[in-house]
Amino acid sequence: MGGTAKATVFIDNERVIVTEWRMAPGTSTGWHRHGHDYVVVPLMDGTLTIETAEGPVTAENKKGLPYFRKEGVEHDVINSSAREYAFIEIELK
Repeated sequence: MGGTAKATVFIDNERVIVTEWRMAPGTSTGWHRHGHDYVVVPLMDGTLTIETAEGPVTAENKKGLPYFRKEGVEHDVINSSAREYAFIEIELK
């Protein structure tokens, strides 16, 4: 990943990777491919732009409302909010 968002890995073991992502307005995770199924838990409300091979998608996320994605997702996640945005990502190995 080559973005400017701040990633803090809390757990990385044989079963799971738990990472907190903190993003200032306009920052991104960098283009990446998920090698595992994963769950995202937003820590606050916010708007993200998800850049995909098919084009950009806007996502309105709500604090505490998790969502699941399957292995193989390729994208760049950009904070489109006017303030910091953060989420926890749980990758299932």
